[in-house]
Amino acid sequence: MPSEFNAGTERRGRSREKLATLVKTRSETLSLYTELANQQPFEGDEATREALQDFCQALVDYAASAHFQLYRYISDRLERRTPVLEIADAIYPRIAQTTDMILRFNDRYDGVDLMTCDEKILERLASDLSLLGETLAERIQLEDRVIGAMTGQVH
Repeated sequence: MPSEFNAGTERRGRSREKLATLVKTRSETLSLYTELANQQPFEGDEATREALQDFCQALVDYAASAHFQLYRYISDRLERRTPVLEIADAIYPRIAQTTDMILRFNDRYDGVDLMTCDEKILERLASDLSLLGETLAERIQLEDRVIGAMTGQVH
C-alpha cells in the first residue's frame, strides 16, 4: 500500500508541476498579447514588429506547453483520475481546434517584416488579433476546466 500511495503522490506532484508550467506560459502569452494589442492602430515600426515577434514566440511556446506538458500527460494515461480523464476527453477536440487557430496566426505573422509589408497586412493584423483573443479566451476556459479537475476544485 505505501508504494501505491507514493506513486500516486509522485504523479500528482508531476501534474502540479505541469500545471504550473502551463499557467506560467499562458500568463506570459497574455501579457504579450496585451502589449501587442496596445500598439493599435498598427504601424510598420520597430516597436510593433518587436511586439509581434515576441508575442508569436510566446504563443507557440504556450501552445506547445499546453500540448506537451498537460494534454500529452493525460493522453499517455499518466493521469488516472476518472473526472480528469472525462473532462479532458470531452474538451480535447475543441482544444485541438484552438491550437490550429493559434498555429495559423503564428504561420501568418511570425517573421513578417512589418516595416516593409503591405498596408493590408497591418489592417488584417488587428482583426486577426481580435479573433485570436476570442480563441485564447475560449481555450483558457477549457483549460481551466481541466485544471479544476486536476486540482480537485471541480467535481
